[in-house]
Amino acid sequence: MKHVDLDKLDRRILSLLQQEGRISNQLLAEQVGLSPAACWRRVRTLEENGIIQGYSARVNPEKIGQGLCVLLNLSLQRHSIDSTEEIEQQVSSYPEVLQCFAVTGNADFVLRVIVPDMASYDRFLNEKIFTLHGISQVNSNFALREIKNTETIPVEGLDQGGIDAPKTTNPRP
Repeated sequence: MKHVDLDKLDRRILSLLQQEGRISNQLLAEQVGLSPAACWRRVRTLEENGIIQGYSARVNPEKIGQGLCVLLNLSLQRHSIDSTEEIEQQVSSYPEVLQCFAVTGNADFVLRVIVPDMASYDRFLNEKIFTLHGISQVNSNFALREIKNTETIPVEGLDQGGIDAPKTTNPRP
């Protein structure tokens, strides 16, 4: 994937939009220090380059009866492109799966699953996960409480290379 260099204004726009996705262009422009037209053009460029992937509302799962969060580790019997792609496609189609990562370590995939209760999770396992071909092991970790849950990417204070610029001093000759 191609890396896009962001200047200070782009990073500020991204930071503000991640805090408040519904901010008006007028207010965003004022907070960034640009004209509304220039700010709008920058936001459009960030969208067109795929840096801004979309906008959404954060929903409290407990308030809508989806209070059980499970981190599910899946291990494969064998590693092949066909079996891995099939599992990825199947898992991606399940609405209960909010996130899926291919990982290293003891498991091959880690899924973040949200369901109403333990009975629903049992059905999810039996009807969906246990029917997947090529799974050797399933390990469930139940979240006791949420400590941090964000999708905010730190963008301000980053140099053009994407990492914090080191502070250097001129050595004496």
